[in-house]
Amino acid sequence: MTQTANSRTWHERALRVIPGGVSSPVRAFASVGGTPRYMVSGSGSRVTDVDGRSYVDFIGSWGPMIAGHAHPDVIEAVHAVMGKSFSFGAPGPHEVELAEEIARRVPACERVRFVSSGTEAVMTAVRLARAATGRSLIVKFSGCYHGHADSMLVSAGSGVATLGLRNSPGVTDGSVADTVVIPFNDFAAVTHVFHEFGPSIAAVITEPAPANMGVVPPDSGFVKHVYELTRQHHALLIFDEVMTGFRISAAGWYGKFAREEEIEPDLFTFGKVIGGGLPLAAVGGRADVMELLAPLGSVYQAGTLSGNPVATTAGLATLALCTDELYAHLDRRADEVGGLVTHALSTAGVPHRHQAAGNLFSFFFTDKPVRNFSDAQAQDTRAFAAFFHALLENGISIPPSAFEAWFVSAALTDDDMSELERVLPLAARAAARVEA
Repeated sequence: MTQTANSRTWHERALRVIPGGVSSPVRAFASVGGTPRYMVSGSGSRVTDVDGRSYVDFIGSWGPMIAGHAHPDVIEAVHAVMGKSFSFGAPGPHEVELAEEIARRVPACERVRFVSSGTEAVMTAVRLARAATGRSLIVKFSGCYHGHADSMLVSAGSGVATLGLRNSPGVTDGSVADTVVIPFNDFAAVTHVFHEFGPSIAAVITEPAPANMGVVPPDSGFVKHVYELTRQHHALLIFDEVMTGFRISAAGWYGKFAREEEIEPDLFTFGKVIGGGLPLAAVGGRADVMELLAPLGSVYQAGTLSGNPVATTAGLATLALCTDELYAHLDRRADEVGGLVTHALSTAGVPHRHQAAGNLFSFFFTDKPVRNFSDAQAQDTRAFAAFFHALLENGISIPPSAFEAWFVSAALTDDDMSELERVLPLAARAAARVEA
């Protein structure tokens, strides 16, 4: 049976029992068409589908596979813990060690609380900000995705953009009434919002470099501008580093850029890398704010599987691999991939923009700079879809959406780069045919 038939068979089964056949919307290939590939194994830089077809992987489980799939150090550590039980519903040493490691890498995280998903981390951060300030309004930026809590699903990016949904049905007007949305990289808009609503603003939440509408680096001074306004108006700044945290440096965006600009967020959310591919996320930040959480304070948050030993062990083992040398290697690989794709698309005459934030990057199929969500939405998604399928059919797996970041891993080899270089002209010509 062919690869497409096998994936189609699995997908047909899935459609009968899972809404849309998937457990997360972007996996459905809704914006690119076709049948999702059903993956069954991964090793190093490659993943393998149900038919045994191998792909060079530029998704990496959306970030956690920073050292590559099935890294032997992570497997060894997880196996040792799993044999003693998957979960206790009680405190354990591994969560303490992981919290200590996060605090060591990100000194602004004086306290850390573990949860099981980025959505939970954001929910908790927003609740803490409101409790700490006694205010209600949360300011977010259009196209930034902060999980699927009701108050954050207003002008979100990621899967919402992929599916063409402006907001999600089922989210009430009341649940988003205290959320103010403004364009990213708009200095005047941020200033105006604080002028109009400053005494009511509890916090600004932002991806310091949005990666859920494609990668949109902040304009010079923009994040500092936001930070200074929060200081002036006694609001909190929440860095959503679920994507960038421990991915673009040992201390994420904060360590690579924010500390240099003397920006000290009050709260952070982390995910992806800190779980090593298992369900784990965290909220962290200033001790006085974090200690509003129960049992010390009255802000309630709980989770049976939060900080479970298997996930925290996988995170610790993964972070142990994330050395300065690894990050330097990732930066070089990201630059190399960017150069190869740019050359292929330029040679084929395909309008595009290569944008990066550290080793996170993406390609917009437009000839204009992308500074915000409106710019991202103006790209040619049909050309991207043709480009995507040509790569996939030839053994290269990239995100199935024009609104997602690409991820490199330390496991990528020179042979992988050669394979990418060989396939790219085919994909670029496919995109060019759509343009024509």
